Amino acid sequence: MTDNETRPLDEAAQAELKGVPEELIDSAGNGEELAKLREELEAAKQDILYAKAETQNLRRRMEKDIADTRAYAATGFARDILSVADNLARALESIPADLRDDEKFKNLVAGLEATGREIEKVFAGHGISRIAATGLPLDPHQHQAMMEVPSADAEPGTVLQELQAGYMIKDRLLRPAMVAVAKKPD
Repeated sequence: MTDNETRPLDEAAQAELKGVPEELIDSAGNGEELAKLREELEAAKQDILYAKAETQNLRRRMEKDIADTRAYAATGFARDILSVADNLARALESIPADLRDDEKFKNLVAGLEATGREIEKVFAGHGISRIAATGLPLDPHQHQAMMEVPSADAEPGTVLQELQAGYMIKDRLLRPAMVAVAKKPD
């Protein structure tokens, strides 16, 4: 039999061709064109699978971006309001103890303290938390060392004093805590 003559198909090949239009089978001859069509079909299936996977990945990325935008949308405003909270805390710290007990100033002090608690409550409601600093080892991801203080009592690199409070918003740094760090005495 020559290549140009049609050969009878075995049973397996006939089963594969079940449902394939007769004109394709006749024109396929020895099945080369049919094999080419199958390869193209498989390539098209792979392309569709890759496109679906890419679409799903894109959808996941977009959902994460939207969630991040919602979670961290208040970052700029929170940074601005931190200075208000700092000033309120400084005002409370500057009131002498004798004025705190004075009847004329008791209500003022109580009002300022209530305002401070309200700010902390609003911060907590928006995922803003104060960074612990004093007594802990210096963490460059959360603390900014402003000065070193010689100390025989504390281990070098330990935060001795918090100069300005630091804050996190969810799991991101909003503002580092500015601290004084212990060093070996001279």
